[in-house]
Parts: sequence; structure tokens; C-alpha cells
Amino acid sequence: MTPHTAREISLTRRTFLAGLGSLGLGALGGCANPLFRGQTPDAIPVEEEKERTLIGDYTRPSGLNWVKVESIALVSGLENTGSDPPPGEQRQLLIAEMQTHGVHQPSKVLATGKYSMVLVTGYLRPAAQKDERFDLMVQVPKNSETSSLSGGILMPTRLRQRVVLGGMIRSGDVDATGKGDLVINAILDSSSDKTSQVRGRILSGGRVIEERKLGLMLRREDASVRISNLIGKAINTRFHTLEKGEKRGVAKPMRDNFLELAVSSRYQWNLGRYLRVVRNMTIQETPQARVERLQVLARKLQEPSAAPLAALQLEGIGRDGVESLKAGLSNKDAEVRFYAAEALAYMDTAEAAPVLETAARDSSAFRWHALTALASMNHTSAYSALSNLLHVVSAETRYGAFRALRQHNPADPITKGETLAGKFFYHTIPTNAEPLVHVARSRQPEIVLFGHEQTIKPPSFLYAGKYLLLTAQPDGQIKVSRFKPQEEDAAEYCSTSLDQVIRTVVRLGGSYSDVIAMLTNAQKQGLLNAKFVIDALPRPGRKYDRSGEGGDQQPADVVDAGGLPQSHMSAATPDSELFIDRLDQAREEDEEKETESYIDPEYLKKDRGILGKLNPWSEKKTSESPDK
Repeated sequence: MTPHTAREISLTRRTFLAGLGSLGLGALGGCANPLFRGQTPDAIPVEEEKERTLIGDYTRPSGLNWVKVESIALVSGLENTGSDPPPGEQRQLLIAEMQTHGVHQPSKVLATGKYSMVLVTGYLRPAAQKDERFDLMVQVPKNSETSSLSGGILMPTRLRQRVVLGGMIRSGDVDATGKGDLVINAILDSSSDKTSQVRGRILSGGRVIEERKLGLMLRREDASVRISNLIGKAINTRFHTLEKGEKRGVAKPMRDNFLELAVSSRYQWNLGRYLRVVRNMTIQETPQARVERLQVLARKLQEPSAAPLAALQLEGIGRDGVESLKAGLSNKDAEVRFYAAEALAYMDTAEAAPVLETAARDSSAFRWHALTALASMNHTSAYSALSNLLHVVSAETRYGAFRALRQHNPADPITKGETLAGKFFYHTIPTNAEPLVHVARSRQPEIVLFGHEQTIKPPSFLYAGKYLLLTAQPDGQIKVSRFKPQEEDAAEYCSTSLDQVIRTVVRLGGSYSDVIAMLTNAQKQGLLNAKFVIDALPRPGRKYDRSGEGGDQQPADVVDAGGLPQSHMSAATPDSELFIDRLDQAREEDEEKETESYIDPEYLKKDRGILGKLNPWSEKKTSESPDK
């Protein structure tokens, strides 16, 4: 720490302490907390002095965990590939569930081979809103004799949290409902493994029953109505939301140790950043102290190692921090430019967009964060940047920009698209880049054609699922035939336009799974004139090389899903929810990690041993916690 910086921090601390004293907080903490003793700041002994000026010094996040919900449910529509579940508790629970939905003689239904008992899992994201949709994972129990869930439809089910108490599984209230068409992993992953036939997903198949709350918990030693209100006032000075057309602060002190936080619209898909910005705000400071702190942060922003935290704190200051952040955009270091632009984007500052466009295009490490930041902006510069990214080489950048554009404005003609036969969302995007076909395996069933003039070579035999067959005709057209048991055979002819082929398959009854199967088989046969990818999305935790100006410096044989090389250091900014595939994450995490909340590394305590370093908030929840 330089002498100049130390002097400024000391001034800031004294100003802050004096401000607390003027609000009558001097006696709240008792003798255990020197910050709130009835002394002047100068009288505090040096060895007892604690520098606690930020909201994060007094609070921890609440509600940033993902909540796992489960059910035992029924899949119908199987072609004699289902099974009658064996006797046991799961079967009894399933029959009871079926009866609540009005199914008569459930045991006879289960014995037909057209149904299967399944286990359904989903994850409710932090601050999930009522009626929000989320993906479901479906799989058969270990002892099931079901051979395939292909073509299955999940019947309505109720999902709950399940915990083990006293050696028994206990279920809570209904948190969500689920239903919908199933896409098996064999289709999504192009796998021939038997297990992939009895596992799958229902995209947007879950629906949230009740919104989840986000908030801040005060530390036990700081719990006080006055401190809670003081923190709420500081937050509401910076952040607002609209409630029935009325502008209101986002923080609502509920009791002496908890503040409820509404989510500012710009941070809807980046809650980790939202809480991190809030916790890096000061509780109170004088105008002079703010000027001095701005000067300190402006200098720190210009240093790559200090830039991430400096940018967050300038973002927390708000409009007064804009000029300092703009100065960071001209820094020679790409890392500094990115962090400055990211912070400016969440304040809807036009100058941020070109820098973030460059970061998303050139660096896989910053891509996830840059696209999310652009999606948060209302300015036309962000729209232009995202539109430009629809035409780059990287598949994940193009689809990532598409998803960000849809978040930016769902009604935009570019991303609105259409729904084919009520089965999936369908989009064609004109592009001057290489044609690309993208299929989603998360968030919602969706096919995007980048390039509206894509074609498919007339095939000798090309299957689209079990019952649809595409064949070449002498006149160069393609015949799509349907051969399905208990249905009349049907056929239609179409051109070699991929758009027309997809529409014809759907008109003849083809599902989302059938279209994916057709595209996968066409790719294997070399029939497509476009690149075909499934769920090419930006990914977190990628590395960059600081010595290489923040770009990708790894050898070209180490590439990401979009064809760009990876590099060496991770971006020091929280991962947003815009591109998270929580079901994929769940396969890689154990149960403890699945329920962990985000904690900023700079707030980790250093004196609680290795477990404390991993998660300082790992103590058992008490009645104080709103997150039950």
C-alpha cells in the first residue's frame, strides 16, 4: 500500500466512523465491537482499529443457492418400451400421484408397456420468478426394465425439495410443476449407449410455483434495526426498480438481521455480480470522502491485477464513477479495458459496447461475461454489437449473441422467430458468414438456421426418428414419408431447401427429437452444406494470457466449441446465469457443492481452517435464515 493510498483510506475510515456516530450508532455494538464504541475515531487504539466501511463487511448473501427439486413421475407414449415398476415405496408413491391426477386403475396402466416410472430432477435458480420455466432431467430408476424413453411424454407432476431427516426422506411443499415432451440423451448427445436411451431432458418443462427471495443477512454481532435501515438506505440511493409503474428502492429491511433485495432489471441474469456490486458499496460517506475514494479507484483501475475490484466498486458508486471507468477504456491492457467496459455496460453507457464486442469475438475467457453485459444494456450500441457478432466464425459466439439479443429484446424480429406446430421454436437468421445450424439442448427447444439459403443433398435414405423417411426423387426433390403404426401412411414432396425440409417433417408429425435426429444423420452422411452443432454456448472458467493482452494464446489444437483456442487465466468476475446449463453442472458436482452459495473470495475468512476457507458460511442454518 502506498503512503498516499493509506492516507486516503484513513480519511475515508474516519469520515465513515464520524457519520455513524452522527446517526446514534455509537453504543449499538457494545464493548465487543470497537467500531461502535462511544469514542472518537482518533481515540480507537491502533491495534483494535478495524477497517469496515463496505456493506459486505457487515453482510453475507442469502438466496444465491440453486434449489434442487424432484419427483417420481410417469412417462407415457412409449412404443412397448416401458415397464411395470417393481413393488416398493417408489411404486406406491407413483400410484398415489397418478390417483391425484384422476388416473383410474393405475396398476393396469403401468402394466401395458406404454408407460414408465421415472425420476425427475430440476433446479430453481436464485431469485426465480413465479411461472418462470426451467429444464428437467428425466431418468428411469436403477432397477427399471424400461428399454427406451424415446417418444415419451412426461405426465403432469409436482416437484419438491427432498431432504434426509432421521434416516428418512422427507419432502417439502410443492415448489414447481413439470410436464412435456422428452428428448432422450441418445438424440441430444448422438450416443448409442444404452443408458442414453433411458435418460433425457424436457426443455422448459418445469414451472416455478412461487418466487424465490434474494437478500442480505447481517452478521450476528452487527444485527440491528438501525444498521439494517442504514444499509437499506445506502443501497436504495444507488439501485431502483419499478413496481406497478412506481420507482422504488430495491432494498427492504425486514428485521434487524435481514434485508430483502428486489433484483434490478439489468442484473436479472447476473445475480452474482449484483450482490457483489452491492456488497462493495460503502454504507455512508461524505462528498469529500467520495471524491477521495474515486481518485484512489481511478488509479487502481489502470492496473490489471486491481482492475476487477476497482471496476466493481466504481459500478457501485454509480454515475459519479462513469468518467473513471471511461478512462479505463483507453488503457493499453485488454484486461483493464474489459473490466471497465463490463462495469459501464451495467450502467447502460454506450462506449462499453464496442469494447465488449471485441472481447466476445476475440477472447473465449471474456465471452460469457461480455455477452451477458451487452444483454443488460438498452442502448442501441449494444444491439449493434450483438448483431455484428451473429456473423463471426465461432459457433458459440454466434448463438451466444443470438441468446443475448433475445434477452435484450424478446420481441425483436431477428430473434422472435416462430413456433413450428407448437413443438419447438424456429429461427432463420440472414448472415454473411459460414452457414450454421444450431440446436439447443438447454433453456428451450430451439433450432436456429444462420443463413436462410441452406440446402440438403437429396438422400438415398435419411431417417428422421422412427417413423419418417427422406428419399431422393428423380426430379431432384425430396420425398418425406411417414410410416407409423395405427396411422395412415402419408408423404409430401419438397425442395432441397433445409428450411422446407424441416417444415415438411414437422407437418407430417415430426417432433423436436425427430428433426434433431434428421439433422444429426444428415451431418454424418455429409448431406448438409452448413456446420451443425448442438448447444454451442460460451462456458465459464476459461483462461486468458495476461501477457498476450487478454486474447487466446494457447496452441491452436486446444479449442473451444466455437473453434477458438483457449488460454491461461480466468476472468475475475462472477459467472452469470444467462448461459448456465445447471443439469450439466449437476452431473459434475457432489451434493454439497450443489447447494453452496456464491461467496466473494475477498470475503473468505482466513482463520477457520481449510473448511472455513472453502465456505465460511457453512454453519447450520438457524431460524434467522430466510432460506429454508
